[in-house]
Amino acid sequence: MTTGIPGTPHPDYGRLRERAGFHWSVGSTVYALLELTGTPLGAYNLDPEVGIRVYREGRPLFRDLFPEPAVPMPRVHTPAVSYGHVNCLGAELVFPEAGEVGVNHPCDSICDALALLGQPCDFARSGLAPFYLDYLRRLREAFPNESVGFAFGLEGPVTTAWELCGETFFLEVMDSPGRARVLLEAVCRSVQDYWGFYAEVNGVPAVNPNGAGLCDDLASMVPPRLFPELVLPSWDRFYRGRTTGVRSAHVEDLRPAQLPFLEMIGLSYFDPSVSPKLSPPLIREGCRVPFGWRLGSFHYLTMTEQDVRDWVFQAAADGASRVFTYIEGMLCREPQASKVRAFMEAAQEAERMLREGACRPDLARCVSPEGKKRFWAHWPEP
Repeated sequence: MTTGIPGTPHPDYGRLRERAGFHWSVGSTVYALLELTGTPLGAYNLDPEVGIRVYREGRPLFRDLFPEPAVPMPRVHTPAVSYGHVNCLGAELVFPEAGEVGVNHPCDSICDALALLGQPCDFARSGLAPFYLDYLRRLREAFPNESVGFAFGLEGPVTTAWELCGETFFLEVMDSPGRARVLLEAVCRSVQDYWGFYAEVNGVPAVNPNGAGLCDDLASMVPPRLFPELVLPSWDRFYRGRTTGVRSAHVEDLRPAQLPFLEMIGLSYFDPSVSPKLSPPLIREGCRVPFGWRLGSFHYLTMTEQDVRDWVFQAAADGASRVFTYIEGMLCREPQASKVRAFMEAAQEAERMLREGACRPDLARCVSPEGKKRFWAHWPEP
């Protein structure tokens, strides 16, 4: 068994992937509703009345386009702002009319960030939290029979350190790992405090005995030699503050050399999402953690329906425990919507074959000759 931080719980990696089996899912996002209703993202982000209209008018249009029961309707929630935590600490947010929310880094150095994190913060009254709490109240009034989510969110420790300091943090990672580690310790305490507020607003336990997930994309920028010193201790603090159960993580753009650390931290599931340096075979051989493999909405634009089916069968054949995709705005028109259905049909067939006794290599025989050439030697190339 791979060793890691003393006291870190580890699953039985000898059998974990076998027990995980194979699953698939198609999710939906509010971006689909924005496309269907012709609503700019900036207006949705900053006007609760626009948000209410988007859900009321967009969801019937979405269901007309995707009537399949396996495709869930987008859940009602406040605009997804990943920088909620640091905004409460003083980071200014930028709201383009048609683009994603941005953040201005409030600190020029680790010393500045430590001073900022050392100040008390009433999250419910800081930054734009009062605005989004009111946005939440108005959504709940408009949709009284639904569980409306508060999505003024937070990120994992390394990503949060970058949000505070920008590229300066990664210069410190290389020049003075000790200072970077001190900052990450302080970040973890602040993240945990914000999570207590966030969990209370959403009506979920601050400590979930079943499990917890972490999103920390910028951890991929820490060199493998510094992972044990910087990333693993901060992740361990994050998990210990959130759960006594299973651990999962979403980290984009990892390299093969970083995969063994996923076992060291005791993950039971890994979502690499958009990670061009990885492929299912590389993940399968690089660690024993069950993993998902995502077909991004933008990938469909350069794929045929046959490509999509090949992608599903090859990912399952190469060890993915889950394949998944999300319906965003660009998939709400043809021919992309039909490709989503091709994804579902192939995933259902792969699941059926495995359930009825097929082995993973059997699934590879469902991949076309062209697909065998493309996946994964020429992926994500068009």
